[in-house]
Amino acid sequence: MLKKLIIPAMAAILGTSANATPTTQLVEKKMQAIELNTEVGKLAANLYLPKGVKKPPVVIVTGAWTTVKEQMPANYAQALADKGYAAITFDFRGWGQSKDATPYLEDPTRKTRDISAVINAVSKLDQINGDKIAGLGICASSGYMLDAANGNGKISSVAVVAPWLHDKAMATAIYGGEESVKNLLAVADKAQHSSEPMVIEAASLTNKDALMYQAPYYTETDRGLIKEYDNKYNLASWDGWLNYDAQQGAKSQDKPVLLVASEAMALPAGAHQYLDAAGDNVTSVWFDGVSQFDFYDQPKAISDAVDAVTAFFNKTL
Repeated sequence: MLKKLIIPAMAAILGTSANATPTTQLVEKKMQAIELNTEVGKLAANLYLPKGVKKPPVVIVTGAWTTVKEQMPANYAQALADKGYAAITFDFRGWGQSKDATPYLEDPTRKTRDISAVINAVSKLDQINGDKIAGLGICASSGYMLDAANGNGKISSVAVVAPWLHDKAMATAIYGGEESVKNLLAVADKAQHSSEPMVIEAASLTNKDALMYQAPYYTETDRGLIKEYDNKYNLASWDGWLNYDAQQGAKSQDKPVLLVASEAMALPAGAHQYLDAAGDNVTSVWFDGVSQFDFYDQPKAISDAVDAVTAFFNKTL
């Protein structure tokens, strides 16, 4: 009953793409599969290098919740490489090829630590300019990227695309109100104390108990439902996710930040709230009529976003 109450609301929030075409999945011209040895463990990563550029600046690219490096991060990484930037995508602990004892955990605190660990590891790579590191967060990982960059002297600049930046009040409203959230937190508590991970399907067209029931992109085999996608969600995630406040670092954000957004994306209110609280170092670009999933894999949306992002990085790196 709880899932039936929540999941349709999530599908409505995420929205559909008005002009969806098969996923971009941009052709990789020069990509190396690597393993990053970090303070949180070994993380599987892909390094995209631009042609003919020695020691390029590098952008660490992270994606939406529950996703892996081969989805929307790959599209942006290749587009950045085409613009002369190196780009790193990676699988967070417990996702994709980065194995962990606690799999499929959408924990903002843990994922933020992973990004910080990747920043440290990337700064030591021989192929790139370790003094020019930027971050690009997409959807949910926008908040994680902003938090990881804040106060970190090894990263110089951050851009976020289609940012999902909720605080606890927003999360409570989105997920059905106080009683619904209380029930979800009880599920999370049970999962946290379970001897085995309590895992459900992340996205499905037929399973009403999936995290995202009948959501576009994630359920489309020519878009997000690729073979590398775990399509799993650990129910223990509800605790960290519902209690997360992506807004808390806005006032103290010490890095130049660009928000690439649209009023048609999933949570424009979060972007507006972050902008209102932040200082003059945080700016934004707004596109008309671009949905959340358009930003993930539609060629024009990606091209326009990357044009804005690289213009920003050219000035701030």
